[in-house]
Amino acid sequence: MCGIVGYLGEKEAFPLLIKGLKRLEYRGYDSAGIAVLGDDGKLQHHRRKGKVDDLLAHMEGRVPSGSLGIGHTRWATHGPPNDVNAHPHLSGDGQLALIHNGIIENYHALKETLVARGHTFYSDTDTEVLVHLIEEILKSSEDLDLFEATRVALNEVVGAYAIAVVDVARPGELILARKSSPLVIGIGDGEFFVASDATPIIEYTKNVVYLEDEEVAKVSLSSGLKIRTIKNHRVTPVITELEMAMESIEKGGYEHFMLKEIHEQPRSIADCLRGRLRLGHGAIRMAGIDDHQQMWTDAQRLIIVACGTSWHAGLIAEYMFEDFARIPVEVEYASEFRYRNPVIGEGDILIAISQSGETADTLAAIRMAKEKGAHVFGICNVVGSSISRESHSGAYTHAGPEIGVASTKAFTAQLAVLALCAIRVGRLRGALDEQRFNRLMVDLSGIPEKVEALMQLEPEIEKIAEEFKNAPNALFLGRGYNFPVALEGALKLKEISYIHAEGYPAAEMKHGPIALIDENMPVFIVATKDAHYDKVVSNIQEVKARGGKVIAIVTAGDSEVKSMADKTIEVHRADDAFVPLLSTIPFQLLSYHIAVKLERNVDQPRNLAKSVTVE
Repeated sequence: MCGIVGYLGEKEAFPLLIKGLKRLEYRGYDSAGIAVLGDDGKLQHHRRKGKVDDLLAHMEGRVPSGSLGIGHTRWATHGPPNDVNAHPHLSGDGQLALIHNGIIENYHALKETLVARGHTFYSDTDTEVLVHLIEEILKSSEDLDLFEATRVALNEVVGAYAIAVVDVARPGELILARKSSPLVIGIGDGEFFVASDATPIIEYTKNVVYLEDEEVAKVSLSSGLKIRTIKNHRVTPVITELEMAMESIEKGGYEHFMLKEIHEQPRSIADCLRGRLRLGHGAIRMAGIDDHQQMWTDAQRLIIVACGTSWHAGLIAEYMFEDFARIPVEVEYASEFRYRNPVIGEGDILIAISQSGETADTLAAIRMAKEKGAHVFGICNVVGSSISRESHSGAYTHAGPEIGVASTKAFTAQLAVLALCAIRVGRLRGALDEQRFNRLMVDLSGIPEKVEALMQLEPEIEKIAEEFKNAPNALFLGRGYNFPVALEGALKLKEISYIHAEGYPAAEMKHGPIALIDENMPVFIVATKDAHYDKVVSNIQEVKARGGKVIAIVTAGDSEVKSMADKTIEVHRADDAFVPLLSTIPFQLLSYHIAVKLERNVDQPRNLAKSVTVE
């Protein structure tokens, strides 16, 4: 959950590192640091608690010169965020500098051994132990170079890592390795770029190599790219061409990435449907399903694993698959599923959902399911990510890069993909007749336009945000397909505004949360005209009877709820299954504007990181 960037070439490294760190800051922003190897052979090392701008302020205009460097933004795991724990970390002799994303689980045992051999440590991090371990191995044998010493060291490591290592004695090379944390190498003309993801690289080259688990790479100005496994097996690099556009990682005139990404949803949902939803042919094409039709037809059960917002998408998918395909579905937190002894095997299909495609717990759940013989269908947003490579089949969401830590367009893109999958499987299994199948396709194809119309309500939603920005708590309620929307709405509010919020099934309100309701408690409720409408109306009456403030999302033209609620936000009518694609938008905008009014850091909320690559 940290950002790694590196450069080796003929250009000045420092400007590239700083620009790259700013683009990766969404991955971690507790501290930042750089190490540049100067032309004089000296290592210029700077690090600082806080953001990249704090690092630059600390450097007071001192610009290190050199064409080899590494940089890092940290999300703290071992040790608090401070200057000492910031990366890069140095070896005892100051000759090696290392940056690291992940967790070294056996660092304590390694540290004790190294202390016994005379090593002194200054930080609380597991990372400092790793650079000292490489130093120890390098010095213990004259036959080993830095590449081999790093490879040998990693055989002693238990845990996850993406690392980059610089050696003062080797100014023309950079050593890299990964396991369970992403690392991508950009290949330019006589230069190399390294990063946790492609966002810092796309400006300079579209040719990249994604390192696989337990691979160690050396990039050298004299010998090019060399990759071996930690067991010393040769690997032939596979060059992939990036499809990302530069404008997709810029704010495009918006104040925050989150607001930009909210407004991109009409396009991102349409991009997800394009080529798959074929109205003119009366068909849905999903290659990951079409290539395994018999498996989906015969499947006895679906298990959906995910974390955070993706888990909420999975909950909505449970309703979709059971409704459209009549197949039993279980939805699991990946972090819980992987530590149980779940009953899973051949005939089961595991659907793994992750925005980044790198979520550590979801990856572990995938590996467990594969060992037990289940078919894994991955849904993620990042081409070339670990989940996309480890799944048997799957689908990309095509949402484009999502920089804001709070997921918005990735969530609705996941819902769109899951809807397509559920409808396709329902038709395959004969659970959807042609009439309903066609009706669902038509309704789903109209969602991007309806989402676009919701953007016009932003001024109205901003006024509601002003009224409730100082509420200490909030309750979100929904039923059926919109119960997970309530969970997602509460998550959005608390993660970027720091207001305590809870999402509940509306019917469960009276089993506890109703005790909290008074005139100071805003209750946000999805009350669209669906199969649960009358029941939701009753829940609203229960809230109003206790003095609660009701802000309701309603179907356009609704007058009954409008007469009871304090505030209403209207969304277009849609099939019950697709209403979450609409009803979640007002909650996103509401959370955003409340956070802005409270002067929160919307794109980089405290204690959070975008890609959760550690447990």
